[in-house]
Amino acid sequence: MVRLCVLRWASRWSARVPVAANGSTARSSKSACERPPAARAGRIFGSFVEVRSYDVIVLGAGAAGLMAAVEAGKRGRRTLVLDHADRPGKKILISGGGRCNFTNLHAGPENFLSENPHFARSALARYTPQDFLALVEKHGIPYHEKTLGQLFCDRTARDIVDLLLRECAAARVVIELETRILGVARDGNRFTLETTAERFEAQSLIVATGGLSIPKMGATGLGYELARQFGLKVVEPRPALVPFAFTPADRERWCDLSGVSAEVVASAEAAGKRKQPSFREKLLITHRGLSGPAILQISSYWQSGKSIALDLAPGREVFAPLLAPRARRTPTEAAAAVRAVLPARWAERWLAVHPPTAARDLSNAQIAALEAQLHGWTVAPAGTEGYTKAEVTAGGVSTEELDPRTLEARRVRGLFFIGEVVDVTGWLGGYNFQWAWASGFCAGQSA
Repeated sequence: MVRLCVLRWASRWSARVPVAANGSTARSSKSACERPPAARAGRIFGSFVEVRSYDVIVLGAGAAGLMAAVEAGKRGRRTLVLDHADRPGKKILISGGGRCNFTNLHAGPENFLSENPHFARSALARYTPQDFLALVEKHGIPYHEKTLGQLFCDRTARDIVDLLLRECAAARVVIELETRILGVARDGNRFTLETTAERFEAQSLIVATGGLSIPKMGATGLGYELARQFGLKVVEPRPALVPFAFTPADRERWCDLSGVSAEVVASAEAAGKRKQPSFREKLLITHRGLSGPAILQISSYWQSGKSIALDLAPGREVFAPLLAPRARRTPTEAAAAVRAVLPARWAERWLAVHPPTAARDLSNAQIAALEAQLHGWTVAPAGTEGYTKAEVTAGGVSTEELDPRTLEARRVRGLFFIGEVVDVTGWLGGYNFQWAWASGFCAGQSA
């Protein structure tokens, strides 16, 4: 039996094309939902129109939105997902190099950045990495652990999108694509939406519109606009998990080494009393500045005008051999020690910028200074590569405005914000997907 519950729109004017429970396109031209939404006449935005009525409307067919729709549909709630994109899960498909780093086994509240560092604790406890992993295994998706608890699909990210669409089909969720939101209003205990397709209403509205990162994928600020419309505070959004751009002087000094990589420990200059984390991962010099996992991680904590510190030889005493009894302490020996820990091209440039100079032997103080330089390279970025290169958006709807158990707005009953649009930003490595699953689950259980 074909379940005709998930809809695709080829265009605003085309007929609805139903999708079967296995993700394939069904051939029927009949209505796609076994429980058709109620329709009624009502006044919306100044005119009388027919309104399609649902229990829950989800804005955004990404990871968080689809998860929320699944959970709401499983509870018997008539659920509609709206998205302006031409297909669901577009950011999922490009994630993890096309293999989707769909969760991290070690995800916990300490792996997230927010003005309230404890906010994510409840949702992450209610829906854990093991819960999503059970869903992956239920659908027979092969996966592997790459490093540091990061789980990837063996085949392609399409497996995760298909999983979500099959779950939506089973829960009789309706998805309408290429549908833009023109306006949202609240009348009593119901939300009314005017779109480029039709007009809709629902008791609950879940906003899962994502952030501003990767604008070529259709990112917009709709979620922030809706939050402000309903009087909710928004923490200023900014690019996160993003490469840094050098100042002109540093670009001249380092950028011809583009492609050189090394393991480092990256940390950001502290802002206030809150302790900042450090990250031991790879750094990559680019034609504009710095990238690589260590840089992407620390970028989420960096503030404009501040510096970052890079330990280029973590866990090593590079010049210790020069301090041994009867050891030679010449600049030549010091240069050899640098070449032993840095890639060849970088080592030569480092020595040109930081030459170990001495008439004969280096003193203990000079050796200590050379060691400190390697373990504390301070860089003041000119800025970041912006939303175009950012993997996520930090900031968003303030957690002060939301119930941490349900993600419902405290002052607007029936309005929920989930996923990247909220001021909760995970580390690189599957953490942001886990926040999407967990926050979507909690909202879907409550809407």
